[in-house]
Amino acid sequence: MILPRTAAVALASLALAVVSPASASFERPLPARMADTGGGRQLITAVAADPAATTGTVTWWDRRPGGKWVAAGSAAARFGAGGLAEGASRRQNTATTPTGLYGLPYAFGTQPPPPGTRVAYRRIGPRSWWCQDNASRAYNRWVEGLPRDCRAGEAEKLDSYRTQYAHALLVDFNYHRPVRGRGAGIFLHVNGRAATAGCVSVPAGAMRRILSWADPARAPHLAVGTAAGDTAITRY
Repeated sequence: MILPRTAAVALASLALAVVSPASASFERPLPARMADTGGGRQLITAVAADPAATTGTVTWWDRRPGGKWVAAGSAAARFGAGGLAEGASRRQNTATTPTGLYGLPYAFGTQPPPPGTRVAYRRIGPRSWWCQDNASRAYNRWVEGLPRDCRAGEAEKLDSYRTQYAHALLVDFNYHRPVRGRGAGIFLHVNGRAATAGCVSVPAGAMRRILSWADPARAPHLAVGTAAGDTAITRY
């Protein structure tokens, strides 16, 4: 349908009126609206609609010279079956994905690293476990061979998840200074069949692209949060 000239002019004037400086601010890239991006030149954002959501979007960003953030890629994401929870007060065994801003210490997988991978990469073997036993000295750590003080029922045998852990990034949640009971084994990894137990997951192809893109020299971080509210990603 073609509008009469007078109607078209009126609509054009309305459109110009709607685009004000205030509304234009919403078009700024997400990292530019965040309180903190980790100080590096790469950032991964994982955004859910609200704390109860189990799906959302992961986007990886580059900060160009001059400070402009540009999206390098995007993919559908899955979160914990229990939704999202504030990272500082999250409790273990709630199947919630912790919100916040986190470093990415290293990558790992059952498969070889994708071409171009620059982050440190560990191969999963038949004796590789992740200890989640609060009573263990190895709490929230990768171990080769299960320590005596880490119960098998409170640990993940990593090669049991060949699909999900084909490629993954360790998320620095409760990792460097673990608080018992807050949670262990939070990763960015490949999708399984449904929501995660608290991690963030993406399709296999997206995970490979993220690993080929991530550059330790540019200090990539992961920010997890919701579109608005108390756990809004812009708070982190």
